Amino acid sequence: MRILLVEDDRMIGEAISVALRDAAYAVDWTRDGETALQAIANQEYQAILLDLGLPKLDGCTVLQRVRAMGSDLPIIIISARDALSDRIEGLDLGADDYLVKPFAMDELLARLRAIIRRQGGQGSPVLSSGSLQLDLSTHIAQLGEVSVLLSRREFALLQALLLRPGAILSRAQLEERLYGWGEEIESNSIDFLIHALRKKLGAEVIKNVRGAGWMVSRPL
Repeated sequence: MRILLVEDDRMIGEAISVALRDAAYAVDWTRDGETALQAIANQEYQAILLDLGLPKLDGCTVLQRVRAMGSDLPIIIISARDALSDRIEGLDLGADDYLVKPFAMDELLARLRAIIRRQGGQGSPVLSSGSLQLDLSTHIAQLGEVSVLLSRREFALLQALLLRPGAILSRAQLEERLYGWGEEIESNSIDFLIHALRKKLGAEVIKNVRGAGWMVSRPL
């Protein structure tokens, strides 16, 4: 899943970026509101982590403009502003959640998993399609009696497919969800990951639709 982090503090931004990548997210990090809006206009994201005290355009303005576009992209405000009035304003402007700094990184990741699940129409912390299951917190995939711990990239790819069972995702769409700005994408990286997942979970776990992309079957 690809996340846009909008945070002007370098130390906080670096810490969050590392934690997100360790948790198998692709991360694009911007440090001002104008650049954030440009990124949102030109790239598909699954969620935004938005600070409020930003240069050029503050976070509330960014939030208002995103919602004015008609976008329902999940947005979590991450801010040191802890007054009740600030939290109410942020939520009323269209934020999905509000987390006050300093916060535990595990809590941020849990809240992020929750809003991405809801965006994909999934309420459970375990994504499933028939007998295939993926635990979002442990990165363990299970198919029948087979249970395996996935690598960071394997998890990210299978999560992208399981959030939209029955939908075909192209190579470009999968690459967008797995790699952030500046990350090198090898020409056969998606094929390699799919081969690894099939080897661990079975040849039929991911289906190839020739000339279009890959999918996991929608449960009957």
